[in-house]
Amino acid sequence: MMKRFWVFLFACAPLWAWADNSVDSVRVWPSPDKTRVVFDLSDTPDYSYFTLYQQKPYRLVIDFNNTSLKAGLENLGKESLLVDKIRTSSPKNANSTRIVIELDSKSDANLFTLPANESYKDRLVVDLPGKSIERSGPAKSVSELKDRRVTVAIDAGHGGDDPGSIGPRGTYEKHVVIRIATALAKLINDDPGMQAYLIRTGDYYVGLNERPQKAWDAKADFFVSIHADAFRTPQPSGGSVWVLSKRRAESEVGRWLENREQQSELLGGVTDILRKNGHEPYLAETLLDMSMDSSIAGAYSAAKHIIDEMSAVTEMHKHAPQAASLAVLKSPDKPSLLVETGFISNPREEQLLTSNAHQQKLARALYNGIRRYFVSNPIDNTYLANQSSFTYTVKSGDSLSVLAQKYNTTVKAIKTENNLTTSSLKIGQKLTIPSR
Repeated sequence: MMKRFWVFLFACAPLWAWADNSVDSVRVWPSPDKTRVVFDLSDTPDYSYFTLYQQKPYRLVIDFNNTSLKAGLENLGKESLLVDKIRTSSPKNANSTRIVIELDSKSDANLFTLPANESYKDRLVVDLPGKSIERSGPAKSVSELKDRRVTVAIDAGHGGDDPGSIGPRGTYEKHVVIRIATALAKLINDDPGMQAYLIRTGDYYVGLNERPQKAWDAKADFFVSIHADAFRTPQPSGGSVWVLSKRRAESEVGRWLENREQQSELLGGVTDILRKNGHEPYLAETLLDMSMDSSIAGAYSAAKHIIDEMSAVTEMHKHAPQAASLAVLKSPDKPSLLVETGFISNPREEQLLTSNAHQQKLARALYNGIRRYFVSNPIDNTYLANQSSFTYTVKSGDSLSVLAQKYNTTVKAIKTENNLTTSSLKIGQKLTIPSR
């Protein structure tokens, strides 16, 4: 009798109890131009999918084979303009799970798997292109950017399911850098000669190759990527500024030579002329190489200005611009640099980086450095090219000789501009600094 009872229990047990895999959580990350849905699983996903786009609601259907569902799906997608609902449906067999993503509009979905790492389990990532949130905050959209202003593309590193480095108190790099980037965007947009374009405006991920492409689409004159450094031990501290290495630059020139359309844009239509002679490949490579050299030189010059400004508000890990083969720093048409604002792995700096006051100081330092670069290296027909002076607030350690050297002017010019009869300065004093 007892034997038959256990056989009955076995026969009545739900089949999903023996599924080899499970969906343990589901996360939704909307961004201005796409929504990312991430399925966290206990093991490598085994899946298939199809779309039902004949009529509304438009549906993306995903079948997880030999997989049970342990995650709740309530309220997922409510922050996305693209995703209406995520729900289950009748599975194709008793051992599988069917997930349906209902969409407001058709989307060319991109599905791919990611292996487990120290932060996440095995994942199935679903990228759904399409307007998903409204851009917000001080960052301008591409359509709002105005001519004759210097356009600065600001890239807050990481985002979404990529937290970046994590401090000893659990601070995520992605949260720190978006606050600094947003503060910098506000300062830039308050300047009549500049305008900001934020690569990401919220907590979502943007691919490494998408970031410089977005700056390209915005016709940016300058690209700055903001990060927080980390190391395996807590001792290292301080900020640093990085520019593209020549080795990376040479490899990127080769890629642009293969892309005829982008090459033509980079060279301002010169390729039409080059095609008329037999030396086109060599001339194109030379021109692109010269453009890249100019971009790196501009980035190096801007980096020195930024390091100078950052040194006044925070400790520096490196006091000279550093060169590295970084994916986001690859534009031949604009100075591009990456700023490490400090070591989030250092407990003292982690606390500083979470301070709003310190974030504002770092944003101000970046703004001052970028503005100094464009005053010293003006772009023709922009507002800053026509400016002959700007206002400066005296801080501790300043002197007329220091300011004259810093801003490429003379002590006499500063005194004349401000009607000064002595060389003594007071902290907080406003000075007009001649920029020529």
